[in-house]
Amino acid sequence: MGILADLTLSTLCFAVVITAFAGVVKGVVGFGLPLIMISGLASFLPAEVALAALILPTASTNVRQALRQGPHSAWRVVRKYRVYLLALFVTLVFSAQLVLYMPQKVLFILIGSPVVLFCLMQLRGWAPSLRPENRVRDESIIASISGLVGGISGVWGPPFVAYLTATNTSKTEQMLAQGVVYGFGAMVLVGAHVQSGVFNAHTAPLSAMLLVPAFLGMAVGYRLHDRMPQKTFKRATLIVLTVAGLNLIRRGLMG
Repeated sequence: MGILADLTLSTLCFAVVITAFAGVVKGVVGFGLPLIMISGLASFLPAEVALAALILPTASTNVRQALRQGPHSAWRVVRKYRVYLLALFVTLVFSAQLVLYMPQKVLFILIGSPVVLFCLMQLRGWAPSLRPENRVRDESIIASISGLVGGISGVWGPPFVAYLTATNTSKTEQMLAQGVVYGFGAMVLVGAHVQSGVFNAHTAPLSAMLLVPAFLGMAVGYRLHDRMPQKTFKRATLIVLTVAGLNLIRRGLMG
């Protein structure tokens, strides 16, 4: 039973509700599950337990998202974003080992502030343009930032979503790309936090239990997503991303 035996029924119910809601958001816009889970669960669980709890739902839902269009489409995305995946892998493995030693507050503020600024400017009509010839550089920088904060906090989505939005990626490809990149990162995170000791025999049962509400919520979110026009999807993505960035800033300021 592991940690499940130490938690009250009300605590488990809160965890299930938070995870289900996170699954709905992920089904609609393709991201947000680990951010919502870590924010909600860490309000009544120790930070290390909250981080361990999101690991299996994050990895599994991302694999589901990556394979929704079939393995051939997923492989095409792997090839297209191979530079991003490599940089993410290196920084995730490195920063995950610092989770028990490095303060998170500064990183949360540094990642949340530019994300919020970017989203607010986009919502007001600003349309950034990234040059194709700078793709390797842009992906390397953004992936390194994502991996650094992701290994410590379990959240590495906002910078990549901002990048996809800035490059005007279609709704279908954006969902697929997020599934592939986040799925890859989540698999790395599982191994990295087995090594760090955060994910272990004591905390794993809670993470496994939360798989069911995560998938149920995601199924509901997919139904909403499939009915959503591209323009509405982009706006919904920017709104969710703004809330995510503000929450990161809040966590940085308040702990």
